Amino acid sequence: MTETPIISALRPARIGPGRLVLVVGPSGAGKDTLIGLARGACGDDGNIVFPRRVVTRAATSFEDNEQVSPEIFRQAQARGDFAVHWEAHGHCYALPRAIDDDIRAGRAVVANVSRGVVDTMRRAYAAVVVVSITAPPEILAERLAARARGSDGKIADRLNRALQSGAAAPDVIITNVGDVEDHARRLAQIIRGG
Repeated sequence: MTETPIISALRPARIGPGRLVLVVGPSGAGKDTLIGLARGACGDDGNIVFPRRVVTRAATSFEDNEQVSPEIFRQAQARGDFAVHWEAHGHCYALPRAIDDDIRAGRAVVANVSRGVVDTMRRAYAAVVVVSITAPPEILAERLAARARGSDGKIADRLNRALQSGAAAPDVIITNVGDVEDHARRLAQIIRGG
């Protein structure tokens, strides 16, 4: 009698059946703006969830983050409260573990994440769609300068990182130049599965 290896025992099953829509892109591309508009467009659909990120910096008027201290973040991380966490621009970010329950319940979960966690998320979840929001470098520079958020580092350094990052091949690219409402409608369509 020959033994058949049980692959599932070696590798946990990916979480599903719901979809995880990951929005990525460089700082200044307008990710949070488009997500906010798409949230409004999808507000009547209880099967679409926009979880609040946990972040160790203050949220802006365009973001809906839960601000915590670095110590509180580390404690939550140690307890396993996060589905995924990462560091960027000197701050810590995370998505709450509750997204797993939403995805198991068949909902679509939409989140702004770092490109650096996309491969990990693709391995952990059964249905992942990556949407890259981008804009030309000169527009990114203008938007970052208008933000005046010095805690995120120098604008030139951030633009260089954006141009050098080849990770996280997206499924869809939205170039966020021109009519933001059109781009938000496209994002909402993707979120709904279209």
